[in-house]
Amino acid sequence: MSTSREFCPRCGDPVDPRDGPRVGDPAGRRAQLCDACYFEDFELVSAPEELTVRVCPRCGAVHRGNRWVDVGAEDYTDVAIEAVTEELSVHLDADEFSWLVDPEQVDQNTVLMHCHFTGVVRETPLEADRDVRVRFSRETCTRCSRIAGDYFAAVVQVRAEGRDPSDAECDAAVDIAEEYVAARDDKGDRNAFISEIDHGPEGVTIKISTTQMGRAVAQRIQRRFGGEVTDSRTLVTEDSDGNEVYRVTYAVRLPPYPAGTVLEPEDDDPVLVRSAHGNLKGDYLTTGERYEADSDDGVSPPARRLGTVDDARETTLVAVEDEHAVQVLDPETYETKTIARPSYLDTSAETVHVIKSRAGLHVLPEDAVENAE
Repeated sequence: MSTSREFCPRCGDPVDPRDGPRVGDPAGRRAQLCDACYFEDFELVSAPEELTVRVCPRCGAVHRGNRWVDVGAEDYTDVAIEAVTEELSVHLDADEFSWLVDPEQVDQNTVLMHCHFTGVVRETPLEADRDVRVRFSRETCTRCSRIAGDYFAAVVQVRAEGRDPSDAECDAAVDIAEEYVAARDDKGDRNAFISEIDHGPEGVTIKISTTQMGRAVAQRIQRRFGGEVTDSRTLVTEDSDGNEVYRVTYAVRLPPYPAGTVLEPEDDDPVLVRSAHGNLKGDYLTTGERYEADSDDGVSPPARRLGTVDDARETTLVAVEDEHAVQVLDPETYETKTIARPSYLDTSAETVHVIKSRAGLHVLPEDAVENAE
């Protein structure tokens, strides 16, 4: 029986044709070489001698491709390993490939990566060593550059109709902005930051990095307090492509009578405001019945402002006279006064919270007082 024989085209030694073409060499040209000739110019792994990695000294972000990426590394050893990994080229014929790295800190900006590679090719174990010098080029990323330059694309102005916003409203508006922007930052949005917060007697002004976030913050403040949002655009520059770049101001106008306000509508009994969304809603302090302003008046019905739940004073409930009246101690004079008994009053309570104003003495709902504390 005859046996087919093939020969190495380089040295002429016989090769086993049953080996067939090697992986990555479909034409089979290298497959026809004997092992000795095959390994003469074989390179298990190809790696650069030197790499440069751009890092931001302010936030630690790394530049990859065409953008900056937050890596959260305490040092840059892992960054160097990843950079080397991305540049490695392993021979397609290699099986069971693995590698180890021993990083050496040369100086503050340089890490020398001593790499040891192993693999199996043609059932032959192979090893290779490479040293890759990784240099860190420190440059400020786009985000940090904008923060340092007080960059902003949106302004959120919190004002109020016919009054100045309270400190509590301004503080809550800032909390809403900071929580929203922090959530965007946690999700990896590197454009999320607040440039400036300015408190003034007329309200608070918040400068935010993008118009989308400015609009979202303004809408969240409006949902919290009611009122309305308007916006206006100002042309500030043109980008590199000649497109106009605008800065947008979102004006949040809070309602004149926010929740917790005690007011006296025109020709009507005192009311505790519960909501300033759509049109004003609340409770009559004389009966406890629901109050709702006319749709034409919205959140600004003709009324006289008497105070807020912050003005509440705790006093003694002396007696219940009938279904319409109770006796309480005046918190200032300590005289017994007969006042209206609203439906929300707990007649078994020993004390109640009252507000004293030009309209007289009135009992407040306990839940409204507790929510204000």
